[in-house]
Amino acid sequence: MTTSALTVVERADDKHRYEILADGALAGFTEYLDRDEQRVFYHTEIDDAFAGRGLASRLVQQALTDVRNAGMRVVPVCPYVAKFLQRHDEFADITDPVTPDVKRWLREALR
Repeated sequence: MTTSALTVVERADDKHRYEILADGALAGFTEYLDRDEQRVFYHTEIDDAFAGRGLASRLVQQALTDVRNAGMRVVPVCPYVAKFLQRHDEFADITDPVTPDVKRWLREALR
């Protein structure tokens, strides 16, 4: 999807996640499940070896841009994605609230 000098963000549909590669190594990922037109993000992780490089922010920004381009909506169950959205209101128009129904659906889907 996006490349800079040393990082690449890719959507790994088979794993239901977006991955960020740094220098060719998997540096982190943000996981999601699709619920109709919503992409429910529930976990984001960056390997400690890559911490402090702004990779989580780059990863989530590219993931949300991909969601927008796909005509879908974002549900930020993941605390990192929710925090990112608080700082980046350019995605407010595609963000849906985390409701008890979404949480219940996610728990069932992850079983």
